[in-house]
Amino acid sequence: MVDYKVTIFTGDHLYATTSDSVYIKLVGTDGESDHTWAKASLSSLTGTEYGFTLSCPESIGKLVLIKLNKQSYLFEDDWFPAKVEVKSPEGDIYTFPIYRWITDSEVHHFREGTALKVFEDKNPLGRDSREKELKQRAEDYCWKVYAEGIPHCMDVEEESSLPPEVLFSYTKSTEFKFTAAAGLAELKLKRLADCKKKWTDIEGIKRVFCCKETAIKEYVQEHWKEDAFFGYQFLNGINPMLIRRCTTLPNNFPVTDGMVFLRGQSSLKEEMKKGNIFLVDYKLLDGVKANIINGKKQYLMAPLVLLHKTPEDELMPVAIQLKQTPADDNPIFFPTDSEYDWLMAKIFVRSADFNMHQLNAHLLRTHLLPEVFTVSLLRNLPMVHPLYKLLIPHTRYTLHINHMARNRLISESGVFTQIAASGGEGMIEILRRFTSSMTYSSLCIPDDIEERGLKSVPNFYYRDDGLRLWKSIHRFVQGVLGYYYQNDAEVKQDSELQKWISDIFVHGFLSKESTGIPQSFTSVAEMVKFVTMVIFTCSAQHAAVNSGQYDYAGWMPNAPSSLQLPPPTKKGTTSEATMLETFPDVNTTANGMATTWLLSQQSSDFVRLGDYPEEHFTEETPRKLINKLNGRLKVLKTRIKVREILKVPYTYLKPDMVENSVAI
Repeated sequence: MVDYKVTIFTGDHLYATTSDSVYIKLVGTDGESDHTWAKASLSSLTGTEYGFTLSCPESIGKLVLIKLNKQSYLFEDDWFPAKVEVKSPEGDIYTFPIYRWITDSEVHHFREGTALKVFEDKNPLGRDSREKELKQRAEDYCWKVYAEGIPHCMDVEEESSLPPEVLFSYTKSTEFKFTAAAGLAELKLKRLADCKKKWTDIEGIKRVFCCKETAIKEYVQEHWKEDAFFGYQFLNGINPMLIRRCTTLPNNFPVTDGMVFLRGQSSLKEEMKKGNIFLVDYKLLDGVKANIINGKKQYLMAPLVLLHKTPEDELMPVAIQLKQTPADDNPIFFPTDSEYDWLMAKIFVRSADFNMHQLNAHLLRTHLLPEVFTVSLLRNLPMVHPLYKLLIPHTRYTLHINHMARNRLISESGVFTQIAASGGEGMIEILRRFTSSMTYSSLCIPDDIEERGLKSVPNFYYRDDGLRLWKSIHRFVQGVLGYYYQNDAEVKQDSELQKWISDIFVHGFLSKESTGIPQSFTSVAEMVKFVTMVIFTCSAQHAAVNSGQYDYAGWMPNAPSSLQLPPPTKKGTTSEATMLETFPDVNTTANGMATTWLLSQQSSDFVRLGDYPEEHFTEETPRKLINKLNGRLKVLKTRIKVREILKVPYTYLKPDMVENSVAI
């Protein structure tokens, strides 16, 4: 007889243990063990381990996989095993990563942890297990067309139908519900959630969520009218994705030297040559049918904004046109206009920016696309594949949060539909336009910054931190994938990898070659760049456009979700009363602020970028590369911390504040 020392590790999730009987079978190259009873129950504390000896008449060779199941007595008791370790009689240690819920009595197969590409998986038992795993996944994770012209999603009707391994943890679910309920309760107590009246004074807005203040929200509340802060937000607010250097004025924005005052008394042409003129164009919102809220028509403009970098390195707005087509009833506004003419122009821009941010920078690019990356990963790559091991931590909770978003935020009765000018009938049209305009280069921050001409803009912290994070992630991905793929030929040979990128091209980018998205991988370098983009999008980019939502939109006048009067058609007709009449109603304001509060909160089971608590990699090289990544992130964290002395600190890309996945 020979003995195998088996250790079963239970995960540290709440309720990860089980009272069911657990059974295991070891499968090797020369045979397999008996189907062995491991323990009557594993119902002790979470995060613990249980060891026992499994005896076989003779050695079963190199271990390939284990078969694991549990049997209940009276009722099914879910179990979350983390991994199984086996020490063979020859002294070898085998690790079998699991990290998933087992909720039934079926026999589940788990491969030994050494990563294998499909063409390396020579053992018939391993190949058979690989094929069965992908077949089951293809049944569990099906594609669905949510709406024509936008990225596809996972086909699941009810939250309860999501596979257990992609659901929120008990901790995450409980905290999310509590935060939502607490915010709503506060609004109910203040009788704001259902109040359809207009605001009668600015002071009343200050009382909404007055107990939920942040330092930046307080700053926004004090400085939202200032031109310098208006310009600053295009660089370091929650939507730094639109501003670009302007070298030629658009034909539909007829601004002349005589109209604008530029510090330094230079001409527009000269300042454009120097690289000091910038443009923000919301043309993709043009002509979209605005929502109806509280039975009233809403207004959503498609402004053009011209900004000037001053000798003091401030970005100052110098001209605003609120509609795309020049006309006598579409005046261009300037800082020299009356106080409320200029302020109202900026308010219409900030409202357009809120809607553009929510549907493009946030929903489309950092929720819908990560869902495509996730579904394709789960359909096409088995657990033993190196890319699965690399990317699975960056998919945590994404399918669950997106399902909730479709049901509770952007559905016909969803919160976004109730509060946003771009909600309702026009929303899908806007998403179609955004999808059509999306390119691969715009998702890769080095390329995006280059294309927008923003490499040398001062005080652009999103760019500075984002580029450093991209570089750190790229070095990490290059190291890991370079370890597993020795040359370009291996990339071309990996049919599972090619199916992953092909599905993303088809279901995420709707087979449009104009996007620049690769349809297949032909080199290691090409694969590394794309995988870097995926990780950056699911972590850093999401943090950049999500974490500061309450900071910048928690004070409604700075980011109105909707406006209920049209913009002025001539100058000299606005006042404070006009502004208050234009603002969204009390309930729209309150529910919008509550939503941004909820979406800005971290849960206590937050996993930061660089943390890989689930040990999917068993080889030494990728584990060392994870440590090196964390070393680089620690240096960046220190660099950003030094910058916290600024009046408006930019910390959304501070590594310990960046979640590893789209989890909120």
